[in-house]
Amino acid sequence: MTDLAISRPGVYDLAAEVYHADPVVGGSLSSSGARKLLATCPARFEYERTHPRPPTAALDLGTAAHQLVLGVGAELVEVKAADWRSKAAKEQREDAHAEGKVPLLSDDFVRVHEMAEALRANELASALLGGTGRAEQTLIWQDGPTKVWRRALVDWLPASEPSGLMYLADYKTAHSAHPDAISKAVATYGYHAQGAWYGDGAIELGLAERVVFFLVAQEKERPYLVTVVQLDQVAIDAGRHHNRRALELYAKCRATDTWPAYADGVALIGLPGWAENRFFKEVTA
Repeated sequence: MTDLAISRPGVYDLAAEVYHADPVVGGSLSSSGARKLLATCPARFEYERTHPRPPTAALDLGTAAHQLVLGVGAELVEVKAADWRSKAAKEQREDAHAEGKVPLLSDDFVRVHEMAEALRANELASALLGGTGRAEQTLIWQDGPTKVWRRALVDWLPASEPSGLMYLADYKTAHSAHPDAISKAVATYGYHAQGAWYGDGAIELGLAERVVFFLVAQEKERPYLVTVVQLDQVAIDAGRHHNRRALELYAKCRATDTWPAYADGVALIGLPGWAENRFFKEVTA
């Protein structure tokens, strides 16, 4: 946990580690936490909240790409090795993490710099993740119906427009930046819920009257292709519905200090739909 204690809604300029440690008095729920809560179960959510996982190489690469694109964050450290198997490489990685830095193998160090350069060459992506505004800003507000404190760490918070319209974008590294692949990732990882969550925060804090949410997806292999997608209203509505379920479940668990697992007692299950359909086709053939 962090020593910083926030008890009022607002926009805060916090280091990523402070944000993830949850600086809100009494605790708060993030978009990723809400998605974890529904994708797994309250018991898994609570365990991982109090037992954060150590950084992985994939996470470090994504973090490094974000930092170069946005121009903020911890120092990147090049570990001159081909992989992490040697004792020396492992020790350098551990030392970098202990110092709050991001360790990268030489190939990945070059990769993230090339990715940032490729993204900056995309005029639309650069406009959404730069210009007049501030990088990595924390939004903190209280949910009306449940009184749960909510928080969000937005990649780029643009200056408020007189029109009341705000364009919010989130940067994602991906294996494929094809629109179809992004659509599948939205459903798999709940990015539509993230978009609704961020939009709610900006509106609740009076930063905008309406928010349009974009994803800036970039492939992690040369030539580091970039695709910008806008989430349509159906996706945002579905995400907001998802968020409401998570907020109500979180509020219930907090009120009772009970974090149940996947099922109580015996869970009655059947075959997956595809397997059940195959069975019916076989027996009716």
